[in-house]
Amino acid sequence: MSDAKKETTIFEIADQFIALANEIASKEQDVGKVGTGLRFAAARFNAFEASIKSSDLAAEKDNAVEWFSGEFKEMLKENIDDHINQAKQKK
Repeated sequence: MSDAKKETTIFEIADQFIALANEIASKEQDVGKVGTGLRFAAARFNAFEASIKSSDLAAEKDNAVEWFSGEFKEMLKENIDDHINQAKQKK
């Protein structure tokens, strides 16, 4: 067995954020407010990510917005489909 550290997957990282969001939601009692906060945090962090990956963020701004928006849209569609399928299975 290797001594190499196991790499954390994006799903494991996402689960950590979701656990924190659920914890905050249980105290806030407002899922919409927590969701808005999480989206704002993601936008802020994605802007930071774009800034460190770009040599000219002003020139690449529209491309960055398009790329991050497309990524989010696809992830959201997949997760909504998961909820639809789960609801169908419960019937």
